[in-house]
Parts: sequence; structure tokens; C-alpha cells
Amino acid sequence: MDPLSQGVLGAALPQSGSAPRYVASAGLLGFLAGMAADLDVLIRSSTDPLLFLEYHRHFTHALVFIPIGGLICALVLHAVLGRRRGLTFRQTWLFCTLGYATHALLDACTTYGTLLFWPFSDARVAWSTVSIIDPVFTLPLLLAVLLAALRHKPVYARLGLLWALSYMALGLWQRHEAQEMGYALAAQRGHTPVRLEAKPSFANILVWKVVYETADRFYVDAVRAGLAPRVYEGTSVPKLDIARDLPWLDLASQQAQDIERFRAFSNGYITRDPLHANRVIDIRFSMLPHEVAPLWSIELDPDVAHDEHVDYLMHRDTSPARSAQLWSMLSGPEARRDISPAQRPRGQPSAPCRS
Repeated sequence: MDPLSQGVLGAALPQSGSAPRYVASAGLLGFLAGMAADLDVLIRSSTDPLLFLEYHRHFTHALVFIPIGGLICALVLHAVLGRRRGLTFRQTWLFCTLGYATHALLDACTTYGTLLFWPFSDARVAWSTVSIIDPVFTLPLLLAVLLAALRHKPVYARLGLLWALSYMALGLWQRHEAQEMGYALAAQRGHTPVRLEAKPSFANILVWKVVYETADRFYVDAVRAGLAPRVYEGTSVPKLDIARDLPWLDLASQQAQDIERFRAFSNGYITRDPLHANRVIDIRFSMLPHEVAPLWSIELDPDVAHDEHVDYLMHRDTSPARSAQLWSMLSGPEARRDISPAQRPRGQPSAPCRS
């Protein structure tokens, strides 16, 4: 989640249980501690571009690390802020720990994947109930935190937490609706998905990206869930087959190992870039939810040494035209097909299989 969302949620929890005279201090300490776990982005290597992917949302985001993270924040912030505000170290530690505790749980509500249960499990938890940036979630929570601090009334922070929980519950319901629409679309094509996932598109929980997997392909579409449901049909791409797509690659090379690291990070949703033969992309993320246009990829080079790593690339296209297209999907103009979960076929498919 973006730093502001992490900070204001981190502020709201200690504020909600503090005495009125400590509400502002609890909010400030919780705000800073709520962002602290993302300092793991500093774990990186000049020679291994994928190292930061492996350690972002890793041990600093594990549930067992919460008291340790809270203590580290308290050790730093008590001398800078806590003591000057008349707090005991125990109070500073409590406010920091509560703020730190919100971070990983909020991250797990996105699609990126968070190692909540490390070191007991390396599974990346991704509940996919909110976009990594969502002003509708963040701004009311920010207002609640500011009002609590300015008026010294914890009740505003409690209302903010109620809003955050309600919004996540709505996102969970919307995700369910989007998945049902995805299964309906797959059935109409004659497909039985191996797996299917829905994730919110950028900055909203109304339009969702649906990705499902068959034996040899990934299918990418967008759906507008909730009121006036609509489907925006996308495209399909073949699953990555190294022997077919990258026949020159030595499977014992570092580049081949990096593909597997990238596969694990991407939960297996990888394919060769349709426009760049030596790039492997994560199809889960794109600016427009019904297309295969990655936000990041890895690029291989057949001419590098056996122990050389891949390159990691970021892709951003936030042109006004694309933003306008996303807005048109949110506002619900014409779509390629209307469908609701109740229309999900239970028998024979109503449309031929597409490839």
C-alpha cells in the first residue's frame, strides 16, 4: 500500500485506544511506525536486480516481527519525539508497536503478496480487496486521524478504523462478485479454469482485473462488479514455456534461475512479452485491467556470461488517453458484454472456446 495509507492506518489504531491528552502523540508515533516496515526496500544489490523483490514484504512484514519492529521504532522515536512529548518509553513502545502492526495486514489486502507467516511459511498472502493506491479508502481515514489529533478525541480515530474495516469488507464482496463474473465468462468460452483470480484495478474497487489459467494459456479480462455489472473482454497469452519461448537459454544459468525467482514472486502468472521476445512479464498488473501491458518485467540477454543476472525493468504509461479509458470503464459506458453472476452457466458453454 502507498506510504500515506500505511501511515494514517498506523496512526488510527494507537489513537483509538489512547487517552485524550495523548491522541496527537499516539497518532504521530503510529504514523511513522506504520510506514517503517517498507524500509526493507533498502535491501538491494547493484549486481542482483531481483534481490529487492525477494526482500520487499519479507521478514519486516511477518507477524512474528511486529514486536521487534515496534521496539526498533520506539528506540529511535522515543529520543526524538516520545520523551519530548512527556511519554514514558513504555507508552512510546506501545504506540509504535500498534502502528507497526497495521502495516503487514494492510499490505496483505493488496495483490502484491506479503510473507505474513514467515519463517513458518514462504507463501505470499494476497487477499486482493483493495488497490495499492485508493483515495476513497485513504482520504476519509486521513480526515479521521487529523480530527482525532486536533480535537483530542479518540472517537474520530475509531470511526476511521470502522471506515477502513467497512471498505475492506466491501472490497471482499466486490472481489467475490468479480470472480463469479470471471467464472461465468470462462464457462461461456468453454473453459474450466485451473485457477482464477480477481484484483482491483488502479485506485478503485469497482472495476476488477480477472485473470484465469487454463492448461496452456492465461486469459485477461476486466469486469465492472456491483451495480450495473459489465465485462470488458481482453485477450489471452500462452503460459511461459522456456523450451519454446527461450530455446537458447541454458537452464543451469543464472538467468534461468532468475526466471524461477520471478515466477515465485509473480505467483506463476508469467509469460513472454508479446512485443519483446527476450522479456518475461508478470501479467497480474497493468494500467488498464483488460490488457496485457506489464508494469514490470525481466529482460534476458543471450550474449551475457553464465553467471550474469537478468535486468529488471519498470514500465509506466499514465498518458491522459489511458487514464480517460480507465475512467470510462469506471463510469460504465458501453462494454463488450453485460453479465452478472446469476447468469453463470451451469451446463454447456454458450460460446465457443477461444484461444
